[in-house]
Formats: sequence, C-alpha cells, structure tokens
Amino acid sequence: MRWDDGGRAPVDVARLPGVAGLPEPVRTAVLRRDGVVTTDELVRAGTSRGRVARRVASGEWQRLHRGVVLLQSGPPTWRQSARAALVAAGPGAALSHVSAAYVHGIVRRPGTQVVVSVPVERYVRPHAGVVVRRRRRMPPVCGRLPATTREATVLDLVHDALTEDDVVGLLCDAVRAGVHPWAVARAAQARTALRHRALLRDVVEDVRAGVESPLERRYDRDVERRHGLPRSAAQVRERVGGTWIRADRVYVGLGVRVELDGRLAHPSGTTDDDVWRDNAVLLDRADVTLRFRWRHVVATPCAAAVQVARALASRGWRPRPTPCSPACPLPRP
Repeated sequence: MRWDDGGRAPVDVARLPGVAGLPEPVRTAVLRRDGVVTTDELVRAGTSRGRVARRVASGEWQRLHRGVVLLQSGPPTWRQSARAALVAAGPGAALSHVSAAYVHGIVRRPGTQVVVSVPVERYVRPHAGVVVRRRRRMPPVCGRLPATTREATVLDLVHDALTEDDVVGLLCDAVRAGVHPWAVARAAQARTALRHRALLRDVVEDVRAGVESPLERRYDRDVERRHGLPRSAAQVRERVGGTWIRADRVYVGLGVRVELDGRLAHPSGTTDDDVWRDNAVLLDRADVTLRFRWRHVVATPCAAAVQVARALASRGWRPRPTPCSPACPLPRP
C-alpha cells in the first residue's frame, strides 16, 4: 500500500457505529488505537466471530491482518495501518526505522511498508505490508503510538545506510526535524554494534558547526580542507538589500561567498531569488558569489578549488593553496 503525505494524526473514531456500542474496557482500547481491535477482544466484548466475519464481508469493517480488525469502512490512514501492524506484532512491538522516522517528522514519506521492531525472543508470523525487525536489545520507545525514540531511530537508519552521503543527509534531516546532534552521539555510545560509527561522530561535529547537507560537507572537506583554502563561515544570516538572506559560505573580510545548490533544493538550476541575492550582495557589499552544484564539488573538486582560490586572490588573499595530488590543477607553492 502507498500512502500520501500525512496520516500521522490520531483518528477520531468515537462516533463510528461499531465503536459506540462497545463495552469497557474494549471501547477505551479501540479509541486509543484509532479504531483498531483484535477479533479476540471483540469476542470477549460479546461480538461473535460470525458477526465479525459478516461485518467484514459487508465492508462495514476491515480485516487488516489475521485477527486484527479496523472498525470503519473507509480506507485506513497510515496511522491506522501502523496501529494494526503493532497489534499484529504483539506485546513489546514498536515502530522503528523509516516508520518511526515518519512519526518523528524526520522523513516526509513513510514508505510502502510498516516497519516494527520486536524483542529477539518473539516470533511474529509474516503479515502483508509489515516488516518485522527482531532485536537482541530493544531500543528506547516513546509516544502514544509506540515508536523508537528519535535518537534511536536515527541510529537505526544510520546503521542501514549504504553510502556516506546517505548518512550525512539523514543526520541533516534529523537536525532540521529538531533532533539534537549531541543526543544522537550520546545514544551511539550505548550501541555495541553500529555501522558508520566514526563517520557519525565526524558528521555530528560538522552538523553542529553549521553543515546542512551532504554537498556542504563535501565542499568543506574536498574543496577547502584538501586544498589549503581558508575556512569559510557557514550559514551566515544577514540583511542585504532590505531582505534577510542566508549564505551557505562566506569568506569573511575577503568579499567572496559560495552558494551550494543541491539537486533537491534547486532541481532546475539557479532560481530568481538566487539571482536577486547575488546581485544584492554585489551591489551592497561588493562581494562576489560563486555557485557550485554536485557535479562541481563531487566530480571536479580541484577545479572548484581553483576558482575559489582565484576569487580569494583577486580580493587580497595572499597565502598559496595546496594541490591535493600531482594531478591537481592548482599551481605548486
């Protein structure tokens, strides 16, 4: 099943006909679970299995998993599907990985399957649309919709990440969602097995210093540091031309700025706002703006370093940059 953005908010099911007549404590449980209930709970509440089957057959109710019923006729929201997955997985289950990241607002889409974690000693039979992760050590869980904590969720996704850029992008998204990088670093210390641990430690420090995307991290590392260029100030916010702007990188006192346009942020190239901003800083501050995209920073970092060095030299920077290899086009000191 595919879900559109949204569907994380609690569902008001109190007025559904199948809910109103339920005795306590089943009614309270159904309200807490957004309309999801087990067949066994309905039977204990006085509804026969035959009646449950008839209501499901008529479309009044829906059987989301074996023994798990949603007491409404309309399509389930993502939250209701997640609830059903948790109920099907049994006691101690919690949303994790991309599903928990969706709950916490770290990712924008929940994926096509609900991911739940359970203690390793538990066996959960396969259910359509549900991925079960058995854990030797269950991470901390929080929330009315049980999910691994934000920090534990980030670590799960870091552990599964395939590339360095995936790790950086994930951490930057997490920070933008309000996750504190030092909290992630603290949680990592308690993990005995964690892939990308060294990278995580390095990236956390970069994120705390103002890096907001994998492209920015690569620029700092592959263009600036490897070529002996001065360190620029990151994410500088200032008022220019009557408007507040934020520059990706500013070489303070040298009149040079760098804007890093990632493909996701600017899929069609430089925007009208970018052009206005470049013009404004030139007119108000006499600053020159260099723009680089992924291809420039990742595929040709040496060429990008040449341009930055030339711009800095034209504004009075006297130290010589350092070639990173014999093939680097930067001139030798």
